[in-house]
Amino acid sequence: MAKRMILMLVVVAALLGGLGFAKFRQVEAAIAQGASFQPPPTAVTTVVAQRETWPSTLSVIGTAAAVEGVTVSADLPGTIDKIHFESGQWVHEGDVLVELDTRQEQAQLASLEAQRDLAKINYGRAQELVKAGVISKSEYDNASAQQKATEAQVGDIRAAIARKTIHAPFAGMLGIRQVSLGQYLAAGQSIVSLQSVSPIYVNFGVPQQETPKVIPGHVLRVTNGELPGMAFTGRITALDSVINEQTRNIQVQATVTNKDNKLRPGMFVQVELPLGQPRQVVPLPASAINYAPYGDSVFIVAEMKDAKGNTYRGVRQQVVKVEGSRGDQVAIISGINPGDEVVSSGVFRLRNGAPVQVNNTVKPANSASPKPEDS
Repeated sequence: MAKRMILMLVVVAALLGGLGFAKFRQVEAAIAQGASFQPPPTAVTTVVAQRETWPSTLSVIGTAAAVEGVTVSADLPGTIDKIHFESGQWVHEGDVLVELDTRQEQAQLASLEAQRDLAKINYGRAQELVKAGVISKSEYDNASAQQKATEAQVGDIRAAIARKTIHAPFAGMLGIRQVSLGQYLAAGQSIVSLQSVSPIYVNFGVPQQETPKVIPGHVLRVTNGELPGMAFTGRITALDSVINEQTRNIQVQATVTNKDNKLRPGMFVQVELPLGQPRQVVPLPASAINYAPYGDSVFIVAEMKDAKGNTYRGVRQQVVKVEGSRGDQVAIISGINPGDEVVSSGVFRLRNGAPVQVNNTVKPANSASPKPEDS
């Protein structure tokens, strides 16, 4: 009985040992297969790096502003009698815009002119009488004062009448009319805006580190996305005396030739400001740059070897220095050599040494002056 029990235990142990050995070999084979597994190549697009000459310019956003701009308003209260302009009209300096009703002032003027004429006659008589000793010097002084007082009153009412005729203070473009014929205007009430837009100011901010390169008189170029094909030329005319504490930018003002009055006050514009001599750069699509806190990098396609010595197409990560952009492109000033094949899309899926498959059927935009279809 004991021998049979021992034999059964030996058989069971041998069976368990065989099963364990078989499972061990299976696990060992799976580990070996995993170690030799190669992930499929990642599909990417590439661009061949080429050196180009870029102008040293600073591109910033500016705002157009009128050289002179006011809201024309009534100086004295009154009722509008005549309107001599239309909304959006171009006017010259001194053009009459609005006339207020002056009938009451005209009547007062006629009365005062009669008093002035009488005072002038009385003053002339007093001059003759005082010479003849008929009247005293005090009576003569009273006649003289009366004559001067009436002259001043006539001048005052004439000035009031003139102030009720509102003129354009300078040449420019009118805005939308804010009054109507027969409307009563209070003193200071707005009538229409007037903007001098030819030439026009463009105000923009420049980082404080670039301030020494910004010199009054330098020529700059101004464009606007809503005015395709048009470029405006101007010159820097003034720099602010202080730097903004929040932005660390200095405010710059340029005077720009406004062709056909296309630029309007308040319009956003793009300003290209030359800052020095042209420079040699390697332009790449913005999608090719892998931005990171420790440094920007790109992936360069090259022939590589795996652990078994087999050759494959893979990528190596290369740290680069980026300085400036233009359109869809960014400027690389170090880290890339002309002729390098650089991955232009799909960089977020790559790692150093990863296998890739290049497919340039559809490539990302790479234009220095893009023109979007929806612009």
